[in-house]
Amino acid sequence: MQSLRDLRRRILTPDISDTKMDVRGFHVKDEESKALLETVGASFLTGYGYAAEAPTAAAAERRLETVPTRFRGFAYEGAGMGFAVRDALRPGRPRHVANLLAGRGDAHVYMIYVGVGWAMARVPRMRWGRLHAPDPLLRWLVLDGYGFHQAYFHTDRYVYGQYRHPRFPWPADGPQGYADRVIDQGIGRATWFVGGTDVDRVTEIFGAFPAHRRADLYAGAGLAATYAGGATEADLRRFRDRAGDYRVDLAQGSAFAAGARVRAGLVVPHNEIATQVFCGVSTAEAAKATDVTVPAEPHGAEPAYERWRRAIAAEFEGWC
Repeated sequence: MQSLRDLRRRILTPDISDTKMDVRGFHVKDEESKALLETVGASFLTGYGYAAEAPTAAAAERRLETVPTRFRGFAYEGAGMGFAVRDALRPGRPRHVANLLAGRGDAHVYMIYVGVGWAMARVPRMRWGRLHAPDPLLRWLVLDGYGFHQAYFHTDRYVYGQYRHPRFPWPADGPQGYADRVIDQGIGRATWFVGGTDVDRVTEIFGAFPAHRRADLYAGAGLAATYAGGATEADLRRFRDRAGDYRVDLAQGSAFAAGARVRAGLVVPHNEIATQVFCGVSTAEAAKATDVTVPAEPHGAEPAYERWRRAIAAEFEGWC
């Protein structure tokens, strides 16, 4: 059985060279930020590999918990993708992602849902119905993950070519056009990587997009700058200044990152710096803003996810 699991890992796991900045053609600000972003990519693939070869979700969790605190969330994101790919390709009822979320993965639910979005980008569309994302509020994070994947691996088309789907077919019951907005949030998050955490390069890229797309792009970048890091306090202040009218979107994305870090117990110093700059509060306080604004009613004409995002943004309007 071990040899079978090893084979499955080799077949399913992407090559680590795919996460190298030089291979991707991403902007390199300096060697320190390059090393950070490549470590993020390697941590993602580590988690993916654990999921690809693990006999059970519990077995993968034991290994995921050994990943250093700063990068553990990325490993769980990779595991979310790995188990989602296995669910999509195997016969029978999907179970791996559900089992991951039922265990220690519950603390990393945001990252796991994003990982499911990576799987969406890699499995045939006819298998999308097997992707496990049952929470009506958080399921939109799958599209954030999809957008990140497309911007990361198809940068010319999605970032520099500003491609947008005419009508994205998932979720089937979602309002027309909203999926594209969440995909843009993932594209904005990926642009933090594409731009090498260089705030001038990132804002230059965003400035080339139509104005109506920039709020979502900045929200994604605020999440990435807070969760992944890679910029000094001075850099983050310049990013906030250059964001102009989109400062509140940076704050909303930053608060999302805070919520994910706090829930998982993975808060590290750069998170505190980012939320102070973008939100004017500590990481714990920013995370609390995401908790108290969760919509009471998950259904309605407008997605609860968007109502949640607006409510979070409103918490920081006075600061921005």
